[in-house]
Amino acid sequence: MADAAKAALVTGASRGIGRAILEQLARDGFDVIGTATSDAGITAIETNLREAGLTGRAIAVRVDDSASVDALFGRLKADDVAPLVLVNNAGVTRDNLLVRMGDDEWRDVIETNVSSLFRLCKPILRGMMRARWGRIINVSSVVGRMGNPGQSNYVASKAAIEGFTRALAQEVGSRNITVNAVAPGFVATDMTQALTEEQRDAMLARIPLGRMGSVEEIARVVAFLASDAAAYITGETIHINGGLYMA
Repeated sequence: MADAAKAALVTGASRGIGRAILEQLARDGFDVIGTATSDAGITAIETNLREAGLTGRAIAVRVDDSASVDALFGRLKADDVAPLVLVNNAGVTRDNLLVRMGDDEWRDVIETNVSSLFRLCKPILRGMMRARWGRIINVSSVVGRMGNPGQSNYVASKAAIEGFTRALAQEVGSRNITVNAVAPGFVATDMTQALTEEQRDAMLARIPLGRMGSVEEIARVVAFLASDAAAYITGETIHINGGLYMA
């Protein structure tokens, strides 16, 4: 069980994996803060927490915008909140073959998925260093190792997340701050529910366990990495993919 005084910040928390992570951390006793980019997303976070019988707050932020992230930390400071757990979950896709990919499709993915880690980790580390305790968990993807056609921008961003994780873990380990990544495989979400039966069967045929993962299974691994039980794990990428990729 986490110390209830510890705050956890989860980006992209209005649905899917981010929602499950936010709710799991709240159940584990963290004071949770979830972010979304829109008013609808903020309402969804607040509603989801309330319906689950949990408490927390929601704040609008664009992780691809430095001024927006600065405003987030300004608000947290004004509220005397210094998160000791950060889950970098927010991400976007802009799929296209490379020969057709526009500069904006490349830039949007890199700014949201990769540069956001720099924007968020740098300011949050100050409080973690003072506390001499911290947990940073970055959400990667199985495609960061496997590759995927039509997703060179997304795959590059997820591979970069893992490299960033290893480098930062070495920088801050002496302060009792761990930095890890999780790399989900095919997970049952709104997006995968939209697949045809043929597409779904083809996907499942590649997975030794014969099923998709659940968002709750991803959330439980993240919650473990955020706990004291994972104090001697850092710089790692934990693969959660039913055997689709075995590192």
